[in-house]
Amino acid sequence: MSKDFINIKNRKASYEYEFIDKYVAGIALKGTEIKSIRNSQVNMSDSYCVFIVDELWIRNLHISEYVNGGYINHEPKRERKLLLKRTELEKIHGKVKTKGVTIIPLRLFVNEKGKAKVEIALAKGKKIFDKRESLKEKDNKRNLDRIKKNF
Repeated sequence: MSKDFINIKNRKASYEYEFIDKYVAGIALKGTEIKSIRNSQVNMSDSYCVFIVDELWIRNLHISEYVNGGYINHEPKRERKLLLKRTELEKIHGKVKTKGVTIIPLRLFVNEKGKAKVEIALAKGKKIFDKRESLKEKDNKRNLDRIKKNF
């Protein structure tokens, strides 16, 4: 792993949603946005994806303005286009039409070629008891790790 490794996660996603399918998509960015991403100035907790005229767009992805951007800086919460193959878009669009299924971003990363990518997931919202169950599993795993560490 190099020092330039960027991996920004949506921590709220696994608590709020149950994942059905995952995809990796490119993201169309402006010049100063990639610089802010490399500085890890991204908040994706409230972001989601939506289809607009057969294209997939990500909303509420907050990429902070680049400090040295000057007058050519970008708007922090603008809609950004996700880049997927047509077959993948059609498959996702078909699955999203079912009730209760949404598309959420899981993580934002920069690959080895220097391109920004977003891992998205088709997801269903969890019920309250499912969330409690997730917390119980997390606590049990933490306790087991503590016990193993002590022995």
